[in-house]
Amino acid sequence: MELLKVDTIAQAREKIRALAGPLFTRTVTVPLTEAAGLILAADIQATEDLPGFTRSTVDGYAVIAADTAGAGESIPVVLALQGAVEMGKPAAAGVPGGISAGQCAYIPTGGMLPAGADSVVMVEQSEGFGDQNVGIYGAVAPGENVIHAGDDAKAGAVLLKVGTRLRAQELGALAGAGFVRVPVFSSPLMAIISTGDEIIDPSATLQPGQVRDINTTALRAQAKACGYQVTRALVLPDVEERLSQRVAALMQSNDVVVLSGGSSQGEKDATARIIAGLADNGVLTHGLAVKPGKPTITGFDAASQTLLIGLPGHPLSAMMVFEVLLAWLLVEATGARHPLAVPATLAFNLATAAGKDTLQLVALSQGGAGDTIPTLIATPIHAKSGLITKLTEADGYLWIDRNTEGLRAGDTVAVHPFTM
Repeated sequence: MELLKVDTIAQAREKIRALAGPLFTRTVTVPLTEAAGLILAADIQATEDLPGFTRSTVDGYAVIAADTAGAGESIPVVLALQGAVEMGKPAAAGVPGGISAGQCAYIPTGGMLPAGADSVVMVEQSEGFGDQNVGIYGAVAPGENVIHAGDDAKAGAVLLKVGTRLRAQELGALAGAGFVRVPVFSSPLMAIISTGDEIIDPSATLQPGQVRDINTTALRAQAKACGYQVTRALVLPDVEERLSQRVAALMQSNDVVVLSGGSSQGEKDATARIIAGLADNGVLTHGLAVKPGKPTITGFDAASQTLLIGLPGHPLSAMMVFEVLLAWLLVEATGARHPLAVPATLAFNLATAAGKDTLQLVALSQGGAGDTIPTLIATPIHAKSGLITKLTEADGYLWIDRNTEGLRAGDTVAVHPFTM
């Protein structure tokens, strides 16, 4: 079958984004305990000042900073002790009336600063002089060792913006601000079919000419890491009618159906015909100008609102195309931040594929141990697309433009981390 609609990655991306992008913007509100890894679907504003009261960052004595002027190790300032702040209670409970000039109050880390105090002296710079007085051996400035109400966030301020992927730190901030449920983008539903008469279950005993299925396991894990919810992962033989029927059924309950294999020009490669027959928009891209990953096919069915993707059968090619199309689409549609590329120095010369973008696996290592900031060294990993173990050595990949005539050792390159 002739490849009639070979696209660049940018062209293929634009086609699927324009048609399928809305599938990725549906929202749902979930408990905070279930939101890890999901993408925030709306700005979150603080409903109160954070923290809600001025508090100490150390164990010590709440003081008026001016009272400590001139205090030193040999000449302490002696202040009258007015009480002690208790954790979890208003300062006035332990220090009625607060403090005034010449006075202090004991305060634990996190305790509320009593009225009149403007700073805290660490307990290490103090000494008890009987039950009623405290010697201060170090001067402090106003606000020292103190967090003021609203220092973290003012009521009404945007705590987190739409498109933020919720990690542990974001979830902690939301919990601290009193949120127990958050609006997030729904995880798109995905079905994965690995095709091939030679493909068998990994648990089966190999016979001559057979290979264990890699792609359903690898693509399922990759999809989950990116934010998809995989509903089905199947291995089916290259029987076009059966494949078409199964894809049609899966289109009714999934946002994305992925077929891995059957996408090149072989006699039994039926993916293009299946997509053309099931997608009312027909085939969008039939061939990708990239190495690895040329036999990639895309389509979109408006009636069922399903994106159809035919990936190469070779595991390396399939996973790299998944990365630059499907992982990218989920991030792009939700406004999340794409993984940041890191600069590195190329270890040796690297040839590129004429007329195609090249996705080159690299391993990163530390170089320049004597430098203040050690240099990262990117060493290309050469692997045929039918292989998988080399991918385990990779820390990322280079995206080399089709107009670039190779790279030289010592060049600074951008290493893209895997979304997975």
